[in-house]
Amino acid sequence: KGRERSMSGKEPLLRSLRECIHRLQEGPSPCTDTSPHLQPFCETLEIILRKGIKQPVLGFKKRDYWHWIEKLPHQVTHHSMTLLSIMIEKTNSCEKVLTPHGRGRHFLRQALSGKLLAVAIQQLVRAPRLLEWYDPVISILGNEDLLEAFLSMMLVVTEINFSLDLQNSSFLDESWQLPVCLTYETVPCKELGMVLKYLDGRIFIVDRLPQSQAEVDEVVLVGDVIDEINGVSLRNAYNGQAGTVLQKLKGKPLSFHLIRWKWHDGGTYKPLLPYLQVLREKIPNFQLQHKHTRKEEIEGQCLLGGR
Repeated sequence: KGRERSMSGKEPLLRSLRECIHRLQEGPSPCTDTSPHLQPFCETLEIILRKGIKQPVLGFKKRDYWHWIEKLPHQVTHHSMTLLSIMIEKTNSCEKVLTPHGRGRHFLRQALSGKLLAVAIQQLVRAPRLLEWYDPVISILGNEDLLEAFLSMMLVVTEINFSLDLQNSSFLDESWQLPVCLTYETVPCKELGMVLKYLDGRIFIVDRLPQSQAEVDEVVLVGDVIDEINGVSLRNAYNGQAGTVLQKLKGKPLSFHLIRWKWHDGGTYKPLLPYLQVLREKIPNFQLQHKHTRKEEIEGQCLLGGR
C-alpha cells in the first residue's frame, strides 16, 4: 500500500483518482447516480484509461479503451470471467449507446455495479497483445509501476457498493452527466395528445394538446424526450417510429420511459442544450414547460386567495 501511495503521489491523475475514491468511501452507501462524487470519479477514471493509447498508423478507426475491453480473452475459467463476458455482451447489444465512447462508459457503469472493474484490468495485464496498445512512456496502463498502483486502487473500488440505474444510458455517448429519468404509465386511449419532433434520432415532446390524456395525466413536460415505449428503445429513432410502436400497442396500457429536459438543480440538462437551440429555431413558438397547467392554476388561485 505504501508503494501504491508513493507511485500515485508522483502521477497527478492517480493522485486525483485516489482523492475521488476517498470521497466515494466517505459518502453514503450505496453510491447512487445522485452522488456528487460519482461523475468526477468516472471522468478521472476515463482520462486514465484513454491516456497514451497508441493509434494505428493506417485505418480510420480511432482506438478507445472500449476497443480493448471488447477484445478481452473470453476463456471461462472463473465465475467472475463469465460475468465479465456477459457484461461485455450486454454493452455490445445495448441499443442506447452508439459510439465507442458510450459503450466504454456503459461498460464501466456495469463493472462498478457488479464489482468487476479490477477483474477487467487484471485480464488486460494477462493480455500483452492488448497492453501493448498503451505507450509505456506517457500512459499509466503501459507503465508497470503505475499500472500496479492503478490496479490496487481498482481493488479498493471493488469494496465500494454502487447502486446505479443502468437503464439510464441514452446520453452516455455525449456525457458522463446523466439526465433525470421517469416513467409515465397511462391507460389505453384514442389519442395521447403529445406533439412530437424528431431530431438527430431523438424524439422530443414539443407540445401537448388541450384536454388530452397527456395533459390530464400531468406527467409529461414540453421539452422532454421519449426514450422508450413499453421497453422498445427509441434512441436513434427514425421519423415516425413512435407512431409505428404505438400502433402496434393499440388498446394496451402504455409505459413511457422519459428523459426530463430539467436537471436535478432545476436548470436545463446540459447535453440537451444544442438540441433545444435547434428546436427553437425550427419551431418559433416552442417553449420549455416548467410546471403542469393544473398546478400553475392552483398556485395562481392560492396567490389570489392570499391577497
